[in-house]
Amino acid sequence: MSTDITWLTQEAYDRLEQELDERSGPRRSEITKRIEAAREEGDLKENGGYHAAKEEQGKNEARIRQLKQLLENSRVGAPEAEHDEVAPGKVVTVRFVDFGDEETFLLGSREEAAHASVEVYSPTSPLGQAVLGARIGDTVVYELANGKQVTVEIVAAQPYAG
Repeated sequence: MSTDITWLTQEAYDRLEQELDERSGPRRSEITKRIEAAREEGDLKENGGYHAAKEEQGKNEARIRQLKQLLENSRVGAPEAEHDEVAPGKVVTVRFVDFGDEETFLLGSREEAAHASVEVYSPTSPLGQAVLGARIGDTVVYELANGKQVTVEIVAAQPYAG
């Protein structure tokens, strides 16, 4: 299953488009005006307002590029998957075999995390990669950053309702 596409809810997609519009329109204009006003003050070497505005401009332009790339490579909804298959856009419950603990999370993008009602794991995270494409009842193993292997059983996989 490809992880090149970022799957977003309609709400997340709309939020990102709105942020892009704000950053490439009003915010960009406001920063440009602050830079021009600071230039008129004279010596730019010791002009803190000028340097702060230029730094903010750089961060704003970087976020605009990031948003454009994200929106170009995203799809609203979730990829086709069987009802019992783990896929982006599904709320997944796993049981840690060695501990018996369960964890429930949304397999989705970090753009969903700020507004999701449940923990969000990326499909590219170690756990996300391990469970992606697995089915309810499957047991998968993934490796932690410290090299330890963890075994989880897929308990549930349901579409995210937001």
